[in-house]
Amino acid sequence: MRKRISSQPQRESWSANTGWLDLEALARVEVTSEDAAHPIESALLPVGVTGQTVRLLFEAPQRLRRIRLLFREEKEARTQEFVLRWSSTADGASRDIVRQQYHFSPSGATEEFEEYRVELEDVAAFELTIIPNLSGGSYASLAQLRLA
Repeated sequence: MRKRISSQPQRESWSANTGWLDLEALARVEVTSEDAAHPIESALLPVGVTGQTVRLLFEAPQRLRRIRLLFREEKEARTQEFVLRWSSTADGASRDIVRQQYHFSPSGATEEFEEYRVELEDVAAFELTIIPNLSGGSYASLAQLRLA
């Protein structure tokens, strides 16, 4: 995987029937920050990550039909917001797919699982922006990102 830490805001075997894209082979990833103990690869593969913005730049335009996200927070109560965007060019203007907020509570709501059905053609860039705590501070808690 080619990775670049950007100043701007082990390969998984995919079986033929999963439909999920092999992001390691198809895209370059840019992140605005990451915890060394939890690199971005862990969110793109089956294991967790902290970060702020994840931008996937595809080598060739992709057709997207599903987006799956999993966030985990077991230690602190906070309200997180995320925005999904896409663009048909790597440097072009992005279009919002969804913006959502979710409240984590260690005594109950420790995971947020989202799956979206979309009809996106010629996706050159895909971006996930996370505001981990609307009150400030904290790290994002992305555990999984899948695209199909």
